[in-house]
Amino acid sequence: MCRPGFCYTLGAMEGKPIEHMTSARIPTDFGLFQLALYRSHTDDKEHLALVMGEVAGQTEVLVRIHSECFTGDVLGSRRCDCGPQLRHAMQQIAGAGRGVIVYLRQEGRGIGLADKLRAYNLQEMGYDTVDANLMLGHQADARDYTAAAHILHDLDVRSVKLLTNNPDKIAGMQAAGIPVVARLPLTTAVTPENAAYLKTKVEKMRHLLDLDTMLVANGVARPLLSRPFVTLSYAQSLDGSIAARRGQPTPLSGPEAMHMTHHLRASHDAILVGIGTVLADDPRLTVRLVDGDQPQPVVVDGRLRFPLTAQLLQHPKRPFIMTTTQADESRQRDLESAGAEVIRVAAAPDGRVSLSAVLAILQGRGLRSLMVEGGAQIITSFLTAHLVDRVVITIAPRLLGGLPAITYLNGHTLPTLHNAHYRQLGADMVLMGDVGAGG
Repeated sequence: MCRPGFCYTLGAMEGKPIEHMTSARIPTDFGLFQLALYRSHTDDKEHLALVMGEVAGQTEVLVRIHSECFTGDVLGSRRCDCGPQLRHAMQQIAGAGRGVIVYLRQEGRGIGLADKLRAYNLQEMGYDTVDANLMLGHQADARDYTAAAHILHDLDVRSVKLLTNNPDKIAGMQAAGIPVVARLPLTTAVTPENAAYLKTKVEKMRHLLDLDTMLVANGVARPLLSRPFVTLSYAQSLDGSIAARRGQPTPLSGPEAMHMTHHLRASHDAILVGIGTVLADDPRLTVRLVDGDQPQPVVVDGRLRFPLTAQLLQHPKRPFIMTTTQADESRQRDLESAGAEVIRVAAAPDGRVSLSAVLAILQGRGLRSLMVEGGAQIITSFLTAHLVDRVVITIAPRLLGGLPAITYLNGHTLPTLHNAHYRQLGADMVLMGDVGAGG
């Protein structure tokens, strides 16, 4: 029985299609794994399983099926996303404390290292990765996942959560009797070297990547920043209002745009709002609609008005409340007893919390990307301070005549947008663009 990218026979599954050769303890930067070596009798190759924790007889095991990529995995080539995907998978499995990486010896999507390098040369001439493979007489994707299914059967893995962007892997595991109960995406950065490759994966190979939500848009590399990369994201009506009136929450985004917003949250290390948003909306600032990591919540609150009943105090991560050195100390003790971390920073000339100081602290805490969601004062302050690298604005087909997103410029200039483009998500229109200097 055969499917694209996956072939097996019932007889092979019932016999001994693979042989477990040996295993060894492998300490890594991500934790302790066991590395198992298998000999596959269906393709006469040696494959590997990197295992953490107890997986035998277990369900919903975190699994990555990774095809060998010498250039990416070993040399760190930026022409593909293989190396970062492998490291991210190891990190996620280590975080879960249990999981398997099946490492299949099928270089270059099954064409071998020599033809993979020849394909690189064709790509230098303007052909994409799929066309290059076809010109060399290969399939667009010649990989086969039979051995991976046999290895998971040998490990007695009962069902998996698959770390993949490739729908063929899901179909292959299901066809071989490995239930896939969830798909977890592996999102890596877009660079000038891999942008065209990733675009081809999406357009010609059906990979489940949303390039618009990645932190570097359109293959444009960002210089290293001395602060986190800042994405400003908010929803507004056609007339530019973010709420009907100040202090009144006004849901604007449709379900499709909300799903995109949660993808964005999951792709950032931290998420920031002003105290006005907390008082008006009582947001959770969590990732709920997609699978992904929870961002670190950050609230700018110069006078420590943060309510002791706020939902953010139930966030999986202790919220940071950024305030000034003049804030009330007893109020700080109350908030910290309730589960927040209050951080005092320098004040700006207007007496408010210095956003530059906030970003410096987040950078020092190892947070490299920040999503800013509002409200109006925060949106305006980040834009006029030229601290935004990318904007994602959802425009709902409504007229509110209410609170505008940008207010009180006080002589400040606004930045300009580059590489701006639009997406239709349900009834909403989403504008995305890179931010340049104001004029």
